[in-house]
Amino acid sequence: MGKVVVCDHPLIQHKLTIIRDKNTITKDFRDLVGEVATLMAYEITRDLPLAKTTIETPVAKMESSVLSGRMIGLVPILRAGLGMVDGILKLIPSAKVGHIGLQRDEETLQPVEYYLNLPTDAQERLLIVIDPMLATGGSAIAALSALKARGCRHLKLMCLIAAPEGVEALQAAHPDVDLYVAAVDERLNERGYIVPGLGDAGDRLFGTK
Repeated sequence: MGKVVVCDHPLIQHKLTIIRDKNTITKDFRDLVGEVATLMAYEITRDLPLAKTTIETPVAKMESSVLSGRMIGLVPILRAGLGMVDGILKLIPSAKVGHIGLQRDEETLQPVEYYLNLPTDAQERLLIVIDPMLATGGSAIAALSALKARGCRHLKLMCLIAAPEGVEALQAAHPDVDLYVAAVDERLNERGYIVPGLGDAGDRLFGTK
């Protein structure tokens, strides 16, 4: 079963409180989401493999560590996932970025893919799928399924906030995918919003209603 990692660093939790506050204006909301994404990127990359290399400092030669193995790709789920990308790229500027767009079928109420663009070497990369909210889990599950259908097998999911219902659905559908969140909240309400949550992340990021 994929692990659920709650990134409980004090700076993340402090910034998340301000993000949740309904009085936080769009600019501050956007800036803080990026900052939390940067901090969460430290946790999600904690187990990246290292290799030894020899360098020469101004004083002496030494053996030191560099990243080895798979490079990283970021796949934000449109549109809200875009708000976290720049924050991660500040830490991992060499990451390539793909995009996936999903919309709800009004008859089946299931997410349907309408756009997918991936790096040409996506199958060789560790892909971090990004969406601020994991509510029912429908969009994240569909995005991960779409990536797996295209041969991508090295996947992680990063969200700001998750509902228990979404975590359970994700683990049932993709038990091999690790989830990284800043908080797991109480529940979903009758409209499918996370409680207490932070409202609609896309609207608050882009100033729309």
